[in-house]
Amino acid sequence: MTFQHSLLAVAVGTLCISAQAVEFRSADVHNSDDYPTVAAVKYMSDVLSKQSNGKYKIKVFNKGALGSEKETLDQVKIGALELNRVNIGTLNAICPKTLVPTMPFLFDSIAHMRKTLDGAIGEEILKGCESQGLVGLAFYDSGARSIYAKKAVRTLADAKGLKIRVQQAELPVALVGAMGANATPMPTGEVYTGLKTGVIDAAENNIPSYEGFKHYEAVKFFSHTEHSMAPEVLVMSKAVFDKLPAADQTLVRAAAKESVGFQRKKWDEQEAKALEIVVKGGATIVKDVDKAAFKAAMAPVYAKFINTPDLQRLVKAVQDNK
Repeated sequence: MTFQHSLLAVAVGTLCISAQAVEFRSADVHNSDDYPTVAAVKYMSDVLSKQSNGKYKIKVFNKGALGSEKETLDQVKIGALELNRVNIGTLNAICPKTLVPTMPFLFDSIAHMRKTLDGAIGEEILKGCESQGLVGLAFYDSGARSIYAKKAVRTLADAKGLKIRVQQAELPVALVGAMGANATPMPTGEVYTGLKTGVIDAAENNIPSYEGFKHYEAVKFFSHTEHSMAPEVLVMSKAVFDKLPAADQTLVRAAAKESVGFQRKKWDEQEAKALEIVVKGGATIVKDVDKAAFKAAMAPVYAKFINTPDLQRLVKAVQDNK
């Protein structure tokens, strides 16, 4: 083969490679292939593929196939993985502004939460992760976390002294402590047995988790404290994103935003189905909770975590965004 033929072969080979679809990999720890966040990123792939004429698509690796959320986030930061759906709590230590949506009783309702995160406040929080090598693309719903126990929890007096399982993180420990309860950090896999044996009196999570982990079999009162509406977050590697042409960056952002409505619809459907299952299973849903008293008890939590003028400004902006 002549030198000219060699150059031609290389050029043709390069052309073929560039003509192939670019497949981004996205990680998620949820087990179900139809879980709302997993399904939403697959939907995003369909939108992106269509809008880019097949240039880009996304392959979702769920069930923790690529590692824990912390492990996959580390891969995304250095560009070894393109996309990652994570619980917002995973970002708190590296992106301080992500603390704001995790604060207790911050949002008055799911509608308030969605309106806030869809607007300028949400965009500012997402942008706050760029210095850490992460492009925040979208917020996904994770429902409202409430307390479920062997008795109804309507007041602070009802919560006082209860051993309540929380996630293994500083904020939920402080939150439950401010209620006068005893925070008991524990892995998710140990909660069912803990409730059954009385090692813990209660736990806190959303309705789909209460149903999915069969916790309603162990404790029958689900009290709508709705103390946290912390979202999930979809992030992309900034190292990867910055290499895309500007027009393609716009396509990625638009496809992510379009997937939000799809995810919320799936979430609402899952929540309704889970509610029906737990009620049929004998659970009592307690709605008459004194939220004002619970919210007032959170002042020490805000003082501890919302400890800079910038975070205080953002919290006030959320509260004013009715």
